[in-house]
Amino acid sequence: MLEDIEATLTLRNADVQDAVEIAALYNYYIEHSCATFEETPLTPEQMGSRMDAVAAKQLPWIVAECEQGVVGFAYAAWLKDRTAYRFAVETTIYLKNGIASKGLGTRLYAELFKALRARNIRTAIGIIALPNQASVALHEKFCMTKAAHLKEVGFKFNTWIDVGYWQCLL
Repeated sequence: MLEDIEATLTLRNADVQDAVEIAALYNYYIEHSCATFEETPLTPEQMGSRMDAVAAKQLPWIVAECEQGVVGFAYAAWLKDRTAYRFAVETTIYLKNGIASKGLGTRLYAELFKALRARNIRTAIGIIALPNQASVALHEKFCMTKAAHLKEVGFKFNTWIDVGYWQCLL
């Protein structure tokens, strides 16, 4: 499957028209994973509103697309709305189920971090539901180091979930 993806893969800025595919990709994780703490699937309209909010703040939202459609996305959102945080973002990345560990996450994050540097963002923070070795490895590949570990802050699928914060200076 990776060969099929690589042959036609394009990384580009997301458009609200991608909301249907992005919502479907993300909803898999809502319904089957603790990677997100959301518990109710999103409609394409809800995802489109989130995408519009990121765009309105002039932050990047990037999709990986091939002839099979959107196979991954990465974006940044302000860490907090207070102005002193204006150089700090939370990064988010999701890949279509079944294509993890194929280098696509690395390509998406490299493009996202390039866009963040162009916007003079100073700090990127990835928030990871733990355990999640694949996500930890991806973040550490980008020189992100563990800055915090919060115990049992999420509860999903009748399980308490820890969260780790990985940070890097861009």
